[in-house]
Amino acid sequence: MGKRSNQRKNAVLYDSDDDGDSVGSSSTAMSELTVAPDTTKETVGGNNDLDDCLDALYEKRGATREKALTTIVDGFRTKLQHEFVANKSITLLHQCLNSVKRGSTKEINFATLAIGLLAITVGCEEGASHEILEESISPLTQSLKSGSESLKISSILDCLAVITFIGGISPEETERSMQIMWQFVNPKLGSNVVAKKPTPAVLTAAISAWTFLLTTMEGCKINSKDWQESISYFSSLLDKDDRSVRIAAGEAIAVIFEIGCLEKFHKEAKGSSEGNKSAEGYIHIQGLRGKILNQVKDLATEAGGKGSAKKDLNSQRNLFRDVLEFLEDGYSPETSVKIGADLLNTSTWSQLIQLNFLKRFLAGGFAKHMQENEVLHDVFGFIPKKKNLTKSEPHLSEFEKRMYKSPNSFLNKSRTQLLNKQRMMSQGRNAGHYSVGAGDEE
Repeated sequence: MGKRSNQRKNAVLYDSDDDGDSVGSSSTAMSELTVAPDTTKETVGGNNDLDDCLDALYEKRGATREKALTTIVDGFRTKLQHEFVANKSITLLHQCLNSVKRGSTKEINFATLAIGLLAITVGCEEGASHEILEESISPLTQSLKSGSESLKISSILDCLAVITFIGGISPEETERSMQIMWQFVNPKLGSNVVAKKPTPAVLTAAISAWTFLLTTMEGCKINSKDWQESISYFSSLLDKDDRSVRIAAGEAIAVIFEIGCLEKFHKEAKGSSEGNKSAEGYIHIQGLRGKILNQVKDLATEAGGKGSAKKDLNSQRNLFRDVLEFLEDGYSPETSVKIGADLLNTSTWSQLIQLNFLKRFLAGGFAKHMQENEVLHDVFGFIPKKKNLTKSEPHLSEFEKRMYKSPNSFLNKSRTQLLNKQRMMSQGRNAGHYSVGAGDEE
């Protein structure tokens, strides 16, 4: 590993605020973040509290529903509400969807948070999260068509990303949600979702949600006809004035390279039977690769300008230094997050994007869910020390035990297979240098 990597690997970042900020791919190739369990509001979210809040969602007064949803969100973040969701998950889902249909922007924000947290809590057990996705997809899409408030749209896109990540069984279901998000990333005239240019906040949220779902896809399963344009478009966004848009586009590009999309498009162009078009496609992809590399170099060393927030500028430089090292040398950023007495390690872009997205969504409840939520243990391959079994005893999580006993386990098996494939891909990339240009050798 080069000198730059060794220097950065020794740096340590501590963050005890647990405020939902991203874990740096940062100025460190190895960063350590301490996430302390949220000890506030210990009495919030008991079954009686949640039952009262669920009743309040039937009230006509919007402020009453909004207050109830706030308590529900706090309750689901600070405690895994298994007993409550076992009996009332569908009722809660339908009342939250009613709030999405008729509520204010603030009410929609809390309702979509509650739906996402519900999916994370129920996990894949007996296909419950898949049911949440299928019940929610139409109402969420309809709500995206009405109104243009940035908070409303961003909240719905975040929710759609989470319920698809947890509840999506097939690549087609994931791509369905990604297509909805893409209408906000690159809106086109005549779109049935959005027709006008999105605000920087909405654009950033849409790119982040799209990239989060892309991390679950295998390069070979990507529909190249649909997503080949994404690479050129993200390249154009690297030149935008808004720094948050540039950072989101940079993360998307890193994941696209990591899962091999560009190499797939490259091979398809070379193998095309359309003669000159094949050569043109090959030249275009190679030119695009070079353009992106130059853009990343510039953003990694940008000097900043008037009114440029130092923190934002540093975040940009750090991200694009990591992207540059990945594109040039094949090294992904490594992070180490301290969860209580345990460490959660990531060593790929996909893992880092997933970590940052879920940390932001769970906010103060991230540590609690990472310690106790079997679904997140499966996603990150994370086993808290207190859950370790003896070496002679094979590890079988409570989630896995329920899965094998479930009469609907074929649904759970499908989702688990996707997660396993994702982890296998990550392990393969960790085995050594990941050559971004590997697709050139034929």
